[in-house]
Amino acid sequence: MEKVNILLIDDQPAKLLAYEVILAELGENLIKANNPQEALGVLLKTEVAVVLIDVVMPGVDGFELAAMIREHPRFQKLAMIFVSAVQIAETDHLRGYEIGAVDYVTVPVVPEVLRAKVKVFLELYRKTHQLEEMNAELERRVAARTAELEAQTELLRQSEERRSIALSAGDMGSWEVDLASGGIKWDDGPFRIFGVDRTAFEPTVERIEAMIHPDDRAKSSVVALVGSSGARFQTEFRIVRPNGEVRWCYGAGIIARNAMGKPVRMNGVTIDITERKRAEERQVLLAREVDHRAKNTLAVVLSVLRLTRAKTTPEFISTVEGRIHALAATHNLLSATRWEGADLSKIVAEEMAPYQASHRRRVVTSGPAVVLLPATAQAVALAVHELATNAAKYGALSTDTGTLQLTWSVGPDAVVLDWRETGGPSTAEPKALGFGLTIVRSSIEAQFRGGVGYDWRPEGLHCTLSIPSAQIATPAPALDAEIPAPAAVRRPRHSLADKRLLVVEDELLVSMLVKSMLNDFGAAVVGPCGRLADGLAAAKVERFDGAILDLNLAGEAADPLADLLLARGVPFVFITGYQRDSLDRRYANVPVLQKPIDAGALERVLLSLLDTKPTLPAGASTA
Repeated sequence: MEKVNILLIDDQPAKLLAYEVILAELGENLIKANNPQEALGVLLKTEVAVVLIDVVMPGVDGFELAAMIREHPRFQKLAMIFVSAVQIAETDHLRGYEIGAVDYVTVPVVPEVLRAKVKVFLELYRKTHQLEEMNAELERRVAARTAELEAQTELLRQSEERRSIALSAGDMGSWEVDLASGGIKWDDGPFRIFGVDRTAFEPTVERIEAMIHPDDRAKSSVVALVGSSGARFQTEFRIVRPNGEVRWCYGAGIIARNAMGKPVRMNGVTIDITERKRAEERQVLLAREVDHRAKNTLAVVLSVLRLTRAKTTPEFISTVEGRIHALAATHNLLSATRWEGADLSKIVAEEMAPYQASHRRRVVTSGPAVVLLPATAQAVALAVHELATNAAKYGALSTDTGTLQLTWSVGPDAVVLDWRETGGPSTAEPKALGFGLTIVRSSIEAQFRGGVGYDWRPEGLHCTLSIPSAQIATPAPALDAEIPAPAAVRRPRHSLADKRLLVVEDELLVSMLVKSMLNDFGAAVVGPCGRLADGLAAAKVERFDGAILDLNLAGEAADPLADLLLARGVPFVFITGYQRDSLDRRYANVPVLQKPIDAGALERVLLSLLDTKPTLPAGASTA
């Protein structure tokens, strides 16, 4: 049998050598190209059966090279296989198939699989050439055999079409549905994917659709796919195997129509993508874990500072604690957007919340929607925090009559924040800026070349912050919208002095911090317990009115203890670095405090929980 040519395109010699070793067993001519220009030169001079293209290459990447090849009339049917270790998302696969690739292989490459795939298209290449030779011969035969030739060619074309679709997806199963009779043909793949025995299971439309998950049945039924626009379709759905196991599948196919435009046949493939879905879920969990660890680190730093004792500790703790809380609040906003940016109005609302008064509106804020880049958001949050702290110590927020107005506008070159204090003590320009206001200037001017202007007027400080437009993550609407003031902060009317509270937290310093806070509130602490087992043991023998639980206890979920407290009717609050959406739905009514812990927020939550709750002895039930 005459050898055919296989073209290998990759900018890395080592990978070319690896492909050459893998494909050497096929016994064909292997031609290597180190760049797109060299590859195009080979194609123009040499007849090639299969092309193996690396997606990521400097200059012209694999997708662009494939598009260039497809534009040439000679290469309209050339079999191209993409190989990539980086661009492996579903969208990348779809892009490759749209360009005209017959397959998309991800690294690490399995030698046996790659050889099998290439071998299939080599056979298809040879069969195509054989078919061309047969057609040339058959055209010279008598007219009596013309009808037979056309019938054989059509059957062969249909068979090759089904095979091409199936093989392009990799490890999958192919199928065909006769829409007129309802008959279905499966190869071995669908039987394996659906977990049924081919000797005992006869595929029909009704039986197959009965195995599709009820939530996905409407979009993945034959009626829905036939009714969709276009000749091709793609869908993801879940199936429920006879043993109850749920699997994720990806389906793609073509709808064939007759001369009248009526659908007569469906050909397609089904791929088991369960492992890919599980990998995506693991990535989400990993991201949550990273978020959790970052906040725990902040909590530990805050705990070290709060628990350190020295003559100047109170003022030191208050200042540093406020700054860490400002950064942590911004971290929450950024985490909610996957670190794409933070809304300026939410940053301002977080920092101004402690200064709202119950009897009047002390802080007025307004401005358009502006989303700042992550680093800028943290710098602005810190600047607003320092300005507010300065106003609370020396300016308008240090008296009951003072008022602070913070507005911002979006210009062609910058976002300008206007800070105006009135009604407070008379101010005069200091000989030197304090550390806090120095931070404001440094964070805005030095970090991203913004501008800071201080105007010390008799009626109060007027400060202007200018943030370059390059620091805006998304464009802002043209109209300004006033930001509603947060609910007024009310001092608790009751006391925790007669309460006993169970503390379960695996981080030693954080547990010491929580115990110190509770002792300051006058409450007695049971524990702290550092492990789930210790917490469960304490819950069974100790008397307490409520509990504070960390959501993750040294790698163990606190669910068993939380469920025990729910069953007994004991109120409790979660403290965690995770977001609320990480909690199970059965804890929807349980308060959640984000780390690092704010003493005031903890006190308010506990007072609200324990205001009408009686003390329960160990083992008691409310039933």
